[in-house]
Amino acid sequence: MKDDGPLKSAFELAMERLKARDREEGVEEKPLSEDQKEKIAGLRQEAKAKLAELEILHRKNLLQTGHDPAKLAELERNYQADRERVGDRLESAIARARSGG
Repeated sequence: MKDDGPLKSAFELAMERLKARDREEGVEEKPLSEDQKEKIAGLRQEAKAKLAELEILHRKNLLQTGHDPAKLAELERNYQADRERVGDRLESAIARARSGG
């Protein structure tokens, strides 16, 4: 049996498989420029601020709603959808920044 060194985590194995697939498909991995890094950091900070704002508004709405289960469930669904939207927009913006756009 061949010794490949220390055991790898599932994450490390998945990353190796993704990198191998990218190599097979001809996708290049380019290091980010300082401008790209700064832009991505700014995008993440903006998203973090937006999530904090959403949480504050959500808590305020919860207090104003009372104990109606239907209203509470609707507020929770809307809050989760808003959080997902912020995350999706962040991912898209980061992808554009990485590609130089």
